[in-house]
Amino acid sequence: MNTPAEIEHVRLKALNNLWIHNRDWTEMAESGGPHVITSGKGVRVTDSQGNNWIDVNAGYSCVNIGYGRPEIAQAVYEQINKTPFCPIGTTTEIVIKLAEKLAELAPGDLNRVFFSTGGSEANETALKIAKAYHNHRGEPGRYRVISRKGSYHGMTGGVLWTGDGPAVQKADYGPAYPGMLHVPQPNPYRCEFGGKTESECATLCAQAIEDTILFYGPETISAFIGEPIAIPQGAPVPSKEYWPMVREICDRYGVIMIADEVVCGFGRTGKMFAMEHFNVSPDIMTVAKGIISAYLPMAGTIVSDRIADSFSGGDSSLKHVLTNSGHPVSAAAALKNISIIEEENMVDNAKEVGEYFKDQLENMIQDHPFVGDVRGIGLFLAMELVSDRQTKAGFDPDVQIGVRLTEKFKSKGLIFRARENILHFGPPLCITRQEVDEIVHAVDLGLWEFEGESGVGRFA
Repeated sequence: MNTPAEIEHVRLKALNNLWIHNRDWTEMAESGGPHVITSGKGVRVTDSQGNNWIDVNAGYSCVNIGYGRPEIAQAVYEQINKTPFCPIGTTTEIVIKLAEKLAELAPGDLNRVFFSTGGSEANETALKIAKAYHNHRGEPGRYRVISRKGSYHGMTGGVLWTGDGPAVQKADYGPAYPGMLHVPQPNPYRCEFGGKTESECATLCAQAIEDTILFYGPETISAFIGEPIAIPQGAPVPSKEYWPMVREICDRYGVIMIADEVVCGFGRTGKMFAMEHFNVSPDIMTVAKGIISAYLPMAGTIVSDRIADSFSGGDSSLKHVLTNSGHPVSAAAALKNISIIEEENMVDNAKEVGEYFKDQLENMIQDHPFVGDVRGIGLFLAMELVSDRQTKAGFDPDVQIGVRLTEKFKSKGLIFRARENILHFGPPLCITRQEVDEIVHAVDLGLWEFEGESGVGRFA
């Protein structure tokens, strides 16, 4: 693609044939999209017209090691020439090594891994394991699953109904999957229970889990699933009381605790896994995205010995098959990805540069009256925008704040899609302070322009 005509020809092919997730091709056509990316390096990508962009969210907060790592390509090349796949009932050495590495990294006794190709599949697998576990123990009535409002666990048929996200995501796919229950999110900025402190909000939200278990009956509850820190809610970090309380409640009533580390895992929060911040080990942990930095499809459901052992012997095996589970080529890429994260100290970089990033975003509060809150940890950060700080009111949909801010950030060299009230920052873990400064400067200018158009004074 060298000439303008060739570039336009490829773009029109995309509009005619490609179905991009969460995008309308008519809308893309009107805005000159889609961007056709031709290369990338670190936090930056280049499109077919030669424009350079900073990818503020590393794809879907998944390209943890950054773009353009030839070591991954080499690992893929070597494995695909050796063993591209394997016969039914067999495996390969590289897959075994990856399972061993995950068992080494995961907290507690999470030692057995069922591989899949994405976070949705990993979470679907976790729910199936939880229900089958109870069935093997003679408790088939445990079919209900507790999740949290405003969480996200995937888009496949079962996990779609966990999290209780925006209705627009589910309206076309009803009726709802049976047995899905939802409790409040421990978000101290918008505590559903009106908690006045982070600790009070955390305690009340954890107690709501126990109240829900008792209301429906422990004998009907299979599992509780939650992200250590929830991305759709704008990265609210629960107070230290929350996860230990959840762990104790799940133990008390025999409920399996599932930690969804699909986004948080592999260094994003400044720890290898976010649950390490709370010194809590789940019964099942799901991983994807950062396990392979999205260079190829790969995910995993990591299960504790206590749960996994119930599937051994007799007719107790897990009746669950995915064609590309434990794909050897993806396993090779994942192992190389993890070694890069470790050897280049990217977890420490996420912690240190993340602290700097958060400080710079917090400094913007005094200058921007529409900035209500800045929160998160490591390189898992968010800024919540409000039309009124006192009431924490959002914006009228007619204002189209998300669309307008996305365009303003685009004009300043950022691929950064704003939601209606949340700016989420999840760049590659290799990001530098200088690159953080570029992002913050562009966001600062975009907010100034929007606030000026809204007739808001210069200072809060």
